[in-house]
Amino acid sequence: MDYVFKPSVIRDLKKLQKLIQARVIKKLDFFIDSEDPLSFAERLNDVALGEFRFRIGDYRVIFNVEQQDIIILAIGHRKNIYK
Repeated sequence: MDYVFKPSVIRDLKKLQKLIQARVIKKLDFFIDSEDPLSFAERLNDVALGEFRFRIGDYRVIFNVEQQDIIILAIGHRKNIYK
């Protein structure tokens, strides 16, 4: 599996502090390199946002799975991401 960012997500990621950016990317790489990345994910109830989420500290990564790719739809703080 691989992950792909939507263009709007790249802008959101750049708005985060450098330390948070590095932490998110490092954790995404860890999840993707594991045998079953979805074992770290939780299915979302509101599929309008996306199918799944990864929890990375106080930040959430919302994504869908398409074929063998994880399409990252949103990255943000937990207090803002679900609005």
